[in-house]
Amino acid sequence: MHNKLPPLPVRILVLLIILSAIGYYAFRSLNSQDNGQLTASGTIEAVTVNVSTEMAGKVKEVLAGEGQPVKMGDPLLSLDDSLLAAQRQVAQSGVDSANSAMLMAQSSYDLVQAQYDATLTAARAQEGSQRLADWNNQTPNWFEEPLWYFSPDEQITAAQAEVESARDALEQAKADLKTALQDVDNTEILAAETRLSSARMEYLIAKAVRDRAQMTGGKVRPEDVDVDVPARAPRYRIQIRLAKLLSGDSDVITAAEDAFDLAETELDDAEDAYDKLLTIKGADDIRSARASVSVAQERYDAALDTLSRLQTGENSQQVKIAAVGLEQAKAALDQAESAVHQAEANLALLDTQITKLTIYAPMNGVILTRNVEPGEFVQPGGVAFAMADLEEITITVYVPEDRYGEISLGQQAQVTVDSFPDESFTAEVIHIADQAEFTPRNVQTVEGRSSTVYAIKLKVTDSQGKLKIGMPADVTFSR
Repeated sequence: MHNKLPPLPVRILVLLIILSAIGYYAFRSLNSQDNGQLTASGTIEAVTVNVSTEMAGKVKEVLAGEGQPVKMGDPLLSLDDSLLAAQRQVAQSGVDSANSAMLMAQSSYDLVQAQYDATLTAARAQEGSQRLADWNNQTPNWFEEPLWYFSPDEQITAAQAEVESARDALEQAKADLKTALQDVDNTEILAAETRLSSARMEYLIAKAVRDRAQMTGGKVRPEDVDVDVPARAPRYRIQIRLAKLLSGDSDVITAAEDAFDLAETELDDAEDAYDKLLTIKGADDIRSARASVSVAQERYDAALDTLSRLQTGENSQQVKIAAVGLEQAKAALDQAESAVHQAEANLALLDTQITKLTIYAPMNGVILTRNVEPGEFVQPGGVAFAMADLEEITITVYVPEDRYGEISLGQQAQVTVDSFPDESFTAEVIHIADQAEFTPRNVQTVEGRSSTVYAIKLKVTDSQGKLKIGMPADVTFSR
């Protein structure tokens, strides 16, 4: 089955195009062979930069238009700053508040530091007196070494060890007492001890009430009685008795005496009952255990007292308390300083964001396209302008593989464009491709579309700015 041929007019048109292309190429080839120079074609190029915003916002003002030449640093557009300006005022208030808090913290720290210094000075003075006493006093007959033999730190360490040992002994004594109470049939003993303890407390309170009644319940006060007594006689007791006799009977005094008599009788009965139970097996162990607890408690208290006496100078409790207060004041000051730094960082962040509301030209060049208008809302990364530096224009051409060896870096060439047929522009080879291409898209000749070529990039000199991006141009390489 045969394919259907296109209409005759179409076939004639295609044939004419082919013949024209062959004729043009033959002419170019003949011309190249005639003068021996290498020529190629391409388009004028320049590095295009897309200018975008870093901040989202509404366009307040557009300061550049298409075709306008600009210099690096020239403002191109500005965004509305009302929101960030309000946030900056809030941040500035935060900085001011943080600075005020830091000043107060600094004042507090200075005061606590002064108090610590005063406490330390007083403690050192006290410690100095103790050291002099250790040097001047004679060695006790129960020590072979003088009092100053061990340093204060060594004595404190020893005292702390004794406190720990005494604490352990006290805990052990309490445990032994608990065991002793569990080992015997102690129901009666515990009841007797409880009764005796309550009777003692009742007696002490009744006695105190009686004594107060005797001092205040009569008509004559003890201090109103003037009596001569021997030097060692209990003068005030005698005054109380005389006041009672002079005052006569008193209901308050009588009631207090009766309560005291009852408490005294109960104490006697409780002691008698407890004494009768001491013959029970295990009672002696309980008494011994209680005595051990009492002695262990006193040893522990005495060890604490000794440690407190040794803790002078920098080791004194007053200095330690002052040191803790100083550390707390220093921590508060550090926190206040950190708050100031944080507030200043927030303010600096807003200042940076505000500076980014104005977009500046990143280089010298010409605005190619403008994509924004006042009132529009733009997003970060959106292209607001496209610009290029027309003083740094280039052209890329492709040469056949068999002519590749005729090109070298720095080689001069002449560039011509249709817009200025009587002028030529100087160009210089700045890059030679090290890898061949096949049928590049922008090759304009039949020969170039059917062979392996190399890309050659040239920098074009155009001091008057006549060449524009996208202009077709021919390049003639110098030998």
